[in-house]
Amino acid sequence: MDVSEFRKRGKEMIDFIADYYESLDNVSPVSQVQPGYLYKLMPREAPETPESFEDIRKDIETKIMPGMTHWQSGRFFGWYPSNSSFPAMLGDMVSSMFNIVGFNWICSPAATELETVVMDWLGKLIGLDERFMAIKDDGTEGKGGGVIQGSASEAHIVAMIAARERVLERLQALGKSDEDIDAIRSKLVAYFSDQTHSAGQKATNIIGCKARTIQSDKQFRLTKGALMTAVEEDRRSGLVPFFVCATFGTTNTAAIDDILGIAGATESEDLWLHIDAAYAGAALVCPEFRPLARGIERADSFNFNPHKWMLTNFDCSALWVADSSHLVKALSIEREYLPRVKGSTSFAKDYRNWQLPLGRRFRALKLWFVMRMYGASGIRAHIRGHVEQAKWLEEQLVADGRFEIMTPVVFGLVVFRIKPSLLPAHVNGCQDAANNANAKLVELINGDGRVFLVGTKLKGVDALRPAIGSSHGSSAHTALLFKVVGEYTAAVISGHS
Repeated sequence: MDVSEFRKRGKEMIDFIADYYESLDNVSPVSQVQPGYLYKLMPREAPETPESFEDIRKDIETKIMPGMTHWQSGRFFGWYPSNSSFPAMLGDMVSSMFNIVGFNWICSPAATELETVVMDWLGKLIGLDERFMAIKDDGTEGKGGGVIQGSASEAHIVAMIAARERVLERLQALGKSDEDIDAIRSKLVAYFSDQTHSAGQKATNIIGCKARTIQSDKQFRLTKGALMTAVEEDRRSGLVPFFVCATFGTTNTAAIDDILGIAGATESEDLWLHIDAAYAGAALVCPEFRPLARGIERADSFNFNPHKWMLTNFDCSALWVADSSHLVKALSIEREYLPRVKGSTSFAKDYRNWQLPLGRRFRALKLWFVMRMYGASGIRAHIRGHVEQAKWLEEQLVADGRFEIMTPVVFGLVVFRIKPSLLPAHVNGCQDAANNANAKLVELINGDGRVFLVGTKLKGVDALRPAIGSSHGSSAHTALLFKVVGEYTAAVISGHS
């Protein structure tokens, strides 16, 4: 493909993408294929000779499209949103044009410096404290800074590595020998609630420390009291607590942990505090949500995903640290072929030392496009619109009278179930049967194909958890969701499902 054909095919693909988005309401949001469907349709080997663009385009429509779940559909309410936007797509196109491997400043100075700039922009936009900024208000270099990771899971691992580095540095300063420190590594303990994302457990598996899961309270939150009890027990057992994850908007219920109380505990116990705000962190662009996050200014690291609810195509996970020295020391490996820039490091950061891989894409471009083309006001309107729709859905469910709202609706997530008292007599009073009824409701809704959502379990209780947040959704889609839920709830209650 030469430049002339690329120009022609590129324009065709833009039209193809635009047509796709304009027709999303005409297809079911979730794929109905069976496992192995694509293998049966594909050749057993790669082609020996070039194939035409037309053939590839046809295969996208006939083979790939049937196996796609349409996350960008306004009728997709599963998990949490994975926002896309046309400005972000344009930014990704420019990134693909350059196709750099930006592991340090000299690889492409603009890539490094733009990331430093937009991460400070974004940090200020969500109200982060100045200690998380790479460049302070007076123009001097700060101790902290932000970096774009691929996912919140990667951010979790990186933050935990930095936390481990800090505690081992302090042990060395106390005169501990290398042998003592090696023995202590296996005694390190990280703390999570039973509502923390699975990324926390995965991070402990990777770095080889212990994980302590703490029971959440009735509001599905991690509390200071429960954390302190666990830490004190482990210290008495000879273990070494070092890391705590508090969540701002849990996956199951969008609950907010007792961040302020936990911050006090981690300071008194000298533990690293990581805030996982992967989903709900985007809401902090709206000042009215910031009181809910009191205490994050005292954290050691903070992470949220613009690729979830802030109009930025996957992957783009924003991680900030208050002191980058621990992270850089833990992940720095010098080689002759990786030259460092001499002089000021304010804008010449080696972001390879802030992440797990060496290479990195120019992801700051799409975030830059989004922040400029929407502006802060446009991003706030995007968030507020979804919260309004979620509040509307909550009101409709309550007014209907057949549903129980399981957790407060704060962001775009609505968690509910059928009231057990309305189920057939042989079901009422039996938790397993009530759970089966709500699980059946999820099955019927998704089998219908008009909307897609997922269910969950809250301390053994089945519930539905539609997440409103599609950048291509509208109030009409939320109204359709309510309509479909109502129709199949009638079937479940009548016992004729």
